[in-house]
Amino acid sequence: MSNCLTLKKSNCKNCYKCIRHCPVKAIRFSGNQAHIIGNECILCGQCFVVCPQNAKEIVDETEKVKVFLQTGEPVIVSLAPSFIANYHGVGINSMRKALKKLGFYDVEETAIGATMVKNEYERMIKEDDRDVIISSCCHSINLLIQKYFPGAMEYLADVMSPMQAHCQDIKNRFPNAKTVFIGPCVAKKDEAEYYEGIVDAVLTFEELTNWLKEERITLEEEMDSDLCSKARFFPTTGGILKTMAQEKEGYNYIALDGVSNCVEALKDVIDGKVHKCFIEMSACVGSCVGGPVMEKYNSTPIKDYIAVANFAGERDFDIPQPKSSELKKNFAYIEHKLSLPSETEINSVLRQMGKFKESDELNCGSCGYNTCREKAIAICQGKAEISMCLPFLKDKAESFSDTIVKNTPNGLIVLNEQLEVQQINAAARKIMNIRSASDVLGCQVVRILDPTVFLKVRDSGRDVRDERVYLAEYKRYVEQTVVHDRDSHLLIGIMRDITDEEYARERKEQISRHTVEVADKVVEKQMRIVQEIASLLGETAAETKIALAKLKESITDE
Repeated sequence: MSNCLTLKKSNCKNCYKCIRHCPVKAIRFSGNQAHIIGNECILCGQCFVVCPQNAKEIVDETEKVKVFLQTGEPVIVSLAPSFIANYHGVGINSMRKALKKLGFYDVEETAIGATMVKNEYERMIKEDDRDVIISSCCHSINLLIQKYFPGAMEYLADVMSPMQAHCQDIKNRFPNAKTVFIGPCVAKKDEAEYYEGIVDAVLTFEELTNWLKEERITLEEEMDSDLCSKARFFPTTGGILKTMAQEKEGYNYIALDGVSNCVEALKDVIDGKVHKCFIEMSACVGSCVGGPVMEKYNSTPIKDYIAVANFAGERDFDIPQPKSSELKKNFAYIEHKLSLPSETEINSVLRQMGKFKESDELNCGSCGYNTCREKAIAICQGKAEISMCLPFLKDKAESFSDTIVKNTPNGLIVLNEQLEVQQINAAARKIMNIRSASDVLGCQVVRILDPTVFLKVRDSGRDVRDERVYLAEYKRYVEQTVVHDRDSHLLIGIMRDITDEEYARERKEQISRHTVEVADKVVEKQMRIVQEIASLLGETAAETKIALAKLKESITDE
């Protein structure tokens, strides 16, 4: 399996959008990065289309083609019929003129190959007496069947894709030529690489556009066409059927687009519920005109279909039809599946995700998987991580924060900007003698506290920190901090109960005052004694007075 899609790790932001949109969940998450699992991927390109960070990249083969052009051998383009929808108002002659400026020998329409394939489909229905035939033009659908529905491989038409049929025809006419397919598809790069010797390189429309800009070549808007062919309808849903002569009596012709629709149809085919039917299958919604490299930039389904329809004609290309053996294509089963974990292993992971009973399995899909059980299987297989579960992370975060809030000795009260109580912890309730949080949740804070400080912080934008306040109604002293979280539009009040500290300080002040009073009385008494017996104790009394005065001064300072 080629690595046509790669990951730009620096861009991946772990949003899981790619896994949500991957129809076969062929993405593994490790180290907060998405990794495409090559042997499971069907190269539908949806991860490339939906990635908001452009972390998925399509391998660019422009330099490879430039090397071909330098060899001097003719390099001929097979241009997908969807080009008319990607380059509005630009016909095949204008495309040929521009591409020849890049150095290509010639440009032909892949619709030539589509005509060959269509003719072979008609022959199969008419001559081979097959019950069910599934078209093989879409490489992503072929990979889907080869990897996930091997039971349907017997119904898959063993016929080349239009790209291969056309490029083989080019090489028959120009034996030394190199062939380059240009279209809206990622999977064609893999098809070209896997089936060697037919298509030498594949460019997307995006790669071509960038190359033209680099060379400052402008596409001229002209719709003249040297040929008209109904095979140009191939890139639209039902386009293959539109080109076919649906003549076999009792035979049904059905067109399906989108992987999910094709998956359901394949289940029915395998279960024997479908008979006498030709099924056109396209992985992309809208078929090739809804291809990943078009959809990312130019998704206009109705306008694109009209562009194709207006460019198509009512007759086929007048071309020699190759023998059936020359259009033969063999498909092999591609082993990809990891072993399915046991029920014990799945249940163990579910418990780690906090899913202890069936009602815990929310199946919200935020992780990208359709069900919690599907996610648990992916974890067992090493494709996913427990941390990908949003409800699990939310519960874990809330549990962690709740533990802190409940056990902190500080009182916490959270208000919205309308000053309504949103949260209050046990320590705050104790300070304010509130029996239960439900008594005040949703109520105005003025019911339990003076709102002045909260109003001041909300309106001024300046937080208040470590402000000492006496809550007279609760006979409590607190050191309060109020901050405004502008992102969440919440006011957070933190109260440290310092009542015991304040009472201890008051007792200390009382003792100090009492000591000062005692010192004053002693000094006064000493002075009387000094006056009476000054002649005998004068110097000693003076020293006592000084010592007591210093004691008094020291206590007063405290």
